[in-house]
Amino acid sequence: MLAMYQSRQITAPWGADKGAAALISGSVDVGFFGPEATVYIYQQGATDHLVGFAQLTARDGSFFLTRNVDEEFEWENVRGKTIVGARIGGVPQMALEWVLKQHGIEPFVDVEIITSLAFEAAVGAFEAGVGDYIAQFEPALSEIEARGRGKIVASIGAEAGPVSYTVYHARKSVLEENPDLLVRFTRAIHQGQLWVFNHSAAEVAEVIAPFFPLIDHEILVKSMGLYQAIDAWPPTPVISEEHFMHLQEIMMEAGELAEIVPFSVLMENTMAQSVVEGVQ
Repeated sequence: MLAMYQSRQITAPWGADKGAAALISGSVDVGFFGPEATVYIYQQGATDHLVGFAQLTARDGSFFLTRNVDEEFEWENVRGKTIVGARIGGVPQMALEWVLKQHGIEPFVDVEIITSLAFEAAVGAFEAGVGDYIAQFEPALSEIEARGRGKIVASIGAEAGPVSYTVYHARKSVLEENPDLLVRFTRAIHQGQLWVFNHSAAEVAEVIAPFFPLIDHEILVKSMGLYQAIDAWPPTPVISEEHFMHLQEIMMEAGELAEIVPFSVLMENTMAQSVVEGVQ
């Protein structure tokens, strides 16, 4: 997850928990992560809590892959099997559990889910023989598929529905004291969103290729197409209240949230709306 430092450097402290911790500590100006961390921190009673001001993605980014390349997939197939999942309390894992329940499958009862693997170790463990299915981000699954070791059969994001998946955050005090910084930041993000929305998967892959030097270009194009197909990247930074509330619904269903937090407490759309209106 990205975080922008005071010196305008960018670093990647993997995980919403780590990104939020860096933001709370004051070592960064802007944190980029799932707003579930913002909800958790607010409910712990933080005084200078975090506020989301610009949304980047609107779907869970996980896809679902089976080890059996000949499988005619349906969700009932996973009953009694083992899934390589993600960290408990994180949205990828909660979204997976939501999808399973929507198909009448009780997580950890009707299906085993491995949640103890580190994010960077999950794909390697699956390829080494752990699990029958894996829920993971692209382009990792397309690489497994290209090696003939599995087949992508579903999108967790498409199945779970639109959510506020990744959002740019700032501390409440920074948002109030230095809004101009965040407006300029949001304007740049919006320009990028519009460019991605108006260009093909091949064009997007061409631009981002230098950041993925070890990924085959055709796999990168395929990955971009998969994300475009599920509307993962909206063309606006304005945060959807409906999507944010659905995220909390998923959190409650997973047993990670006891009480809904109002949208107006943790999300602020004033700057994003002003940026969008300025483009129109």
